[in-house]
Amino acid sequence: MTVLQLRDVSVVKGRNRILDAVSWTVDEGERWVLLGPNGAGKTTLLQLAAARLQPTSGQVDLLDETLGAVDVFELRPRIGLASAALAEQIPDGERVADVVVTASYAVVGRWREAYDPLDMARAVGLLSALGAGGLAERRFGTLSEGERKRVQIARALMTDPELLLLDEPAAGLDLGGREDLLARLSLLAQDPASPALVLVTHHVEEIPTGFTHALLLRQGQVVTAGPLAEVITPAWLTAAFGIPLLVDRVGQRWAARALTPAAGPR
Repeated sequence: MTVLQLRDVSVVKGRNRILDAVSWTVDEGERWVLLGPNGAGKTTLLQLAAARLQPTSGQVDLLDETLGAVDVFELRPRIGLASAALAEQIPDGERVADVVVTASYAVVGRWREAYDPLDMARAVGLLSALGAGGLAERRFGTLSEGERKRVQIARALMTDPELLLLDEPAAGLDLGGREDLLARLSLLAQDPASPALVLVTHHVEEIPTGFTHALLLRQGQVVTAGPLAEVITPAWLTAAFGIPLLVDRVGQRWAARALTPAAGPR
């Protein structure tokens, strides 16, 4: 089953073409990473996939619906999203358990919605699975950056989504925090019951084990897309980031660094 399909999609804001004729397909069971330099259009592409932005031209088919011909407020609960932009909308005084459980209504900030004990139990269970079970009664504004990331991912999973979108989940974390989070995301990626996954990052070091595909963007255009091992190569990463790069692979993890004159070709 195709979960997401973009056909010649462009997004134009003012005089800036943020995305330019992007075509891309995500099928059920696939785990994608979006890579590219700052300003490549990664977050804009994720906003389209989250039904939070309409394309200027082209067509976006999402979970058997077409953007522009569907009520996005009915579609959004089927999509899990964790992003810095969404985190900024969460009130600092919101209880962490409520941050997670309110995803059931696709709202930020608890108001007068009613939740049953099973909803709360699921919220706390998701927090525990992400190493954040002890945070349920804390206030969101008191959390560290790493703790906020975990809470956001738990919230994104609350509705048992058909598509899970993670925008730079490891950004701002120290080495230990990053590795712990990536290990948990690896378990999620390798679980056949997990939804289709799309993760945005700037760094190949932040690709969790279990991801299957990659799409490289540069200046709003697709450089290449396909199976991870075919995309995470020196040639394709050099084309995407605009500088000569070396790529190392150890097991199921990658690392990249600039090709210096002393290193020579590889």
